[in-house]
Amino acid sequence: MATIKVGMADLNICKAPDMITTLGLGSCIGIAVYDPVLKLGGLAHIMLPDSTQMRNNSNIAKFADTGIEELIKRVVAAGANKRRLVAKIAGGAKMFQVSGLSTIGNVGERNAQASRAKLKQLGIPLLAEDTGLNYGRTVELYPATGEFYIKAVGKTLKII
Repeated sequence: MATIKVGMADLNICKAPDMITTLGLGSCIGIAVYDPVLKLGGLAHIMLPDSTQMRNNSNIAKFADTGIEELIKRVVAAGANKRRLVAKIAGGAKMFQVSGLSTIGNVGERNAQASRAKLKQLGIPLLAEDTGLNYGRTVELYPATGEFYIKAVGKTLKII
């Protein structure tokens, strides 16, 4: 079994028996999509909710709107059936306490909301999520089973 690593503002696809992982999700969101019949999935590590708010938006994997579209495109190109795809998300933590109503401090929640909205727009059911709170996460998607492992320092392993 090979381990496929996805960096920040990056995405990739994976077929069973391999697994795909991304480290250090703070306010970022890890979006896993997979086809349970083909045992084929993909993972995106998005940093920001909306590419239209940025001038330098050439890295499509960095944003929820463009990253999720590209992830779906890649798993379908590899043979997945879009109608069978399901998703799970993790991350979106509030890593820093910011005073007042600063939107900078709440980028994690905005990332989670943007990810949910994009999946809904594309008709991809969101089966489970582990988002929010104030700690970082590392995630692993096992396309063989569809299990999404969420690991965090000092926390018990969560499988969604």
